[in-house]
Amino acid sequence: MKVSLKYGEKQLQLEVPDHTEILSPKTEFPGVDDPFDEIRRALENPIASPTLTQIVEETKPRRIAILVSDLTRPSPSHIIVPPIVEELSRAGVKREQIRIIFALGFHRKMSEEEMKKAVGEEVFKGYECINHDVDDCVYIGETSRRTPVDVFRPVVESDLIIATGNLELHWFVGYSGGHKALLPGVCSKRTIEKNHSLMLSEDAVAGNINSPVRLDIEEAGAMANVRFIVNVVLNSRKEIVKAVAGHPVAAHQEGVKYIDAMYKVPIAKKYDVVIASPGGFPKDINLYQAQKGLDNASHAVKGNGTIVLIAECREGFGERTFEEWMRKAKNPDEPLQWIKSNFVLGGHKAVGFCRVLKKASIFLCSNMNEGVVREIFMTPFSDPQRAIDAALEKHGSSASILLMPYANSTLPVLE
Repeated sequence: MKVSLKYGEKQLQLEVPDHTEILSPKTEFPGVDDPFDEIRRALENPIASPTLTQIVEETKPRRIAILVSDLTRPSPSHIIVPPIVEELSRAGVKREQIRIIFALGFHRKMSEEEMKKAVGEEVFKGYECINHDVDDCVYIGETSRRTPVDVFRPVVESDLIIATGNLELHWFVGYSGGHKALLPGVCSKRTIEKNHSLMLSEDAVAGNINSPVRLDIEEAGAMANVRFIVNVVLNSRKEIVKAVAGHPVAAHQEGVKYIDAMYKVPIAKKYDVVIASPGGFPKDINLYQAQKGLDNASHAVKGNGTIVLIAECREGFGERTFEEWMRKAKNPDEPLQWIKSNFVLGGHKAVGFCRVLKKASIFLCSNMNEGVVREIFMTPFSDPQRAIDAALEKHGSSASILLMPYANSTLPVLE
């Protein structure tokens, strides 16, 4: 049968055996009629929190920081931010009191054009927009899990912090969104590394709201006094199906219910072959981002099975340390040992890949150099159809096959 998969900004038409099972979101909620009105509705009905207007009247903030995602995330900031600044304006806040801060975590800085695309031309021209800088952070204390919390100076200097983003499954935080805009979004390298080192815990898995990484993030967000969040839940077409606003934990947990309803999908068995597309740009912009889809696919593949990962990776590895660890490793065991004695950002992504490589073969269909792909223990293909055919040749025509068209946001849960 013919199937359609996203690859970068293209739509691929591929042929798979008729007995292929397709793991799509189990309940695909439709996009709301008016996304801006959905954000306004959430702002008017905050969860476990006063409205922004009430917060402004109560606290009279001099400086306000609005944390927004960078372009590696599908968060529609150009829809989320305008209703927020509209409400702040009605509450008497002047434009010069507001900063839009791009929560980069440890990702590269955004260009002015990328900022404009992210938040929309009107917001970009009307408000100060700045990139987070990991080297300009202020220490504010330590979490109970001994994570030193260093926060970007302009955020610390703000009297009101509003965190925005999209909610989705995350391979070791459990779920994105909520306080995650603060940590890792606008923290130092050492803070992010210490927090992310908690991924080595058995409970740090996709879909666990009590992942120790998530709990540490929430503690740091409370320490920084993140007062209010606006998060959206997107369907596979990147349409807003629900917006939640209010208390950073309570509102986040309400949004998680919608993620679970759509993207935690039960499976009755594991499969010989899993064909996975992260879901196109920006989820497959680089190997660093595409790893999330690989991790989800790993929950559905048999031991010694094959994952066919179809990800454009136009920016290659996407992170220098990740590339260094993958390319210097002589086998997939080495990064798993290195991380125990030397936890570094980027290295954790190598661990994500190597954990899967210990379990299954990976056929990578991408724009990456084939020699480099072989060097990092995967089998390269430039033609996704050839990769699928090769996997079937390896496992036989009767092999069980699962197709995951939105692998970055669909979690197979074995019943």
